[in-house]
Formats: sequence, structure tokens, C-alpha cells
Amino acid sequence: MEQYDPRIDEYIGKKAAFAQPILKHLRQLMHSVSPQITETIKWGHPFFEYKGILANMAAFKEHCVFGFWGSTALNDPNGVLKHADERDAAGNFGRITKVSDLPDDAILKDFILQAIKIKDAGPEQKSEKKAVVPKAPKAPIEVPDYFAAALETKPKALATFQNFSPSNKREYLEWIVEAKTEATRQKRIETALEWMSEGKSRNWKYK
Repeated sequence: MEQYDPRIDEYIGKKAAFAQPILKHLRQLMHSVSPQITETIKWGHPFFEYKGILANMAAFKEHCVFGFWGSTALNDPNGVLKHADERDAAGNFGRITKVSDLPDDAILKDFILQAIKIKDAGPEQKSEKKAVVPKAPKAPIEVPDYFAAALETKPKALATFQNFSPSNKREYLEWIVEAKTEATRQKRIETALEWMSEGKSRNWKYK
């Protein structure tokens, strides 16, 4: 895969004037950390990859978003990362309307390096982590950035999802993240958005 994807140039070029400097800055920052980071388009938005998905960004009518996959594993001494239960938009940094809304470049670069290190560690690190962390009751599943970005495009679905109980959220999230292929995942996302726009839970047919 190429380091730079011309589709992202096209994506940025079509976005609002306020969004373009933000998207260009994030793109430059990602590649400045490692030439091994590549980029692509998934679910209509730019994604950055290194041994799998590393981060993604998106622009909407009035704000941009940016986030790391598996962000809960990142060391965040400055407390700038927002996770599923504390954010008002997709990504880890809330609604970004100008470059200065982002943390300092040094902080973002550190997150990128951490994310790369986690990818390099591979499954062994995950196994070690499971061995030392006591088993706990099921916690809410973190909303994947790609699904959060999709929700942003459907206000009715987003409102329904935000008002769901933890169990109702889990039913949709497990269904989506457990998809075996991107095509299946995308189809499930589209169905979920349609159902939630109608106020329906994942298993509404059986209720």
C-alpha cells in the first residue's frame, strides 16, 4: 500500500475551508512520525495504517474528528484523550474546528509512537495483559471510531444510540465489530443506522 493515497487529497479538497488545514496538519503529522505509516479510505473517510488500522480522521459540516484505534491502551499523562463515555463526537479529541483545538504536536506524536509500539508488540502483549488483569464484569464496549463517524451522519440514529441502555448499545456494537469482512461490517452499519433512525433496538424483531 502506498504511503500517500490520492483519494485523500481529493477528500480534503472537497471539504470546507475551515477543515482543510486541520486534515492536512493531521496527515502531515502522521507521516512525519514514520514513513511506514500508510493511508487509505475506509467507510468514506481517511484512515492511517501500520500493521492494521492506527488512526482515522473525518470532516463534517462544522467540525472535524481524529482518533486512535485502541486508544484505551495509550498512556495519556496529560489527560487529553476522550473515550467512549466522555466524548461528544467521534474520535478522541472532541469537535475540532481549528488546528489549535488539537493537543500539541509533541503529545500527538507520542501517541502515534505508542500506537506503533503496540502494533509491533503484536498478540503477545495482549496475552500478557490478559494474564495480569483480573476478570471483571462486562464493561461497555468502546464505540469504534468508524461507527462513531457513521453515527455523526445520522442525527436521529445518534440520538437513539446515545439514549440506549448499556445492553442495547452492546448488542449493536458486538454485532458490528464481530463482522468477519469489511463488506459485512459496512452492511451491518447501514442496517444499524436505518433501524436506530427508527428508534429500534438491535433485536427489535423479537420484542
